[in-house]
Amino acid sequence: MSRVRFCFCPLRRTVSSRAKFSTSTAVCFVTNQEEFKLSQTVYLLLDMQNDLVHADGPNGKGPLGEQVRQREITARTAQALQKARVAGALVGFVRVGFSAHYQECPPNSPVFSGAPAAGLFKLGQWGTEIHPELEVRDTDLQIVKHRVSPFYATTLEAQLRARGVTRIVCSGVSTQAVVQAAVRDAHDRDYEVVVLEDCCAAHSAQEHVNSIESIRRFCRIETSESVAFA
Repeated sequence: MSRVRFCFCPLRRTVSSRAKFSTSTAVCFVTNQEEFKLSQTVYLLLDMQNDLVHADGPNGKGPLGEQVRQREITARTAQALQKARVAGALVGFVRVGFSAHYQECPPNSPVFSGAPAAGLFKLGQWGTEIHPELEVRDTDLQIVKHRVSPFYATTLEAQLRARGVTRIVCSGVSTQAVVQAAVRDAHDRDYEVVVLEDCCAAHSAQEHVNSIESIRRFCRIETSESVAFA
């Protein structure tokens, strides 16, 4: 088992660090040799993992996957991601994942209770990796969650506060689940929130439209073309 060294230091524009994660907990550790980046804007890519959006994944073969393909979600998200990087925005990837024996999986959840039997969302497996068309860099935030919201029992808020983030641009799947949860929780934490509508999908076109309408009060709706990350 590798050692992880914890150190406390004043916030600076650059700190030599490297982000690593434990595959059994929703905790991000900081070690050596990576830039600690300050940015007012973060682009959060929500649940863009193989189990959900890859054509060969279990959900990729169902209604959600059909919507992802029809709406060209992966390609549009890749374009938005590149746009965010060029603008110098912080980038974060959020994914749902459970350890080998699913200790964190809620047995009473209609969303997650079937995951153990189906072998879904297991950390360290192909299904919880980010879709290969979306470039992941060592400097990106990596958040593992065990519930729908990316803020619940994760280090997301602490990491955003440490980096001076005040504005969250987000997109992902599904619109009626993680996107809605992220928007509402971010709003109540006093972040400015922007949703990229053309980079989100639900299990049906109508569910997507209904979800976007229901969160419009709590965020600004834009597209990958209209958004300005700077």
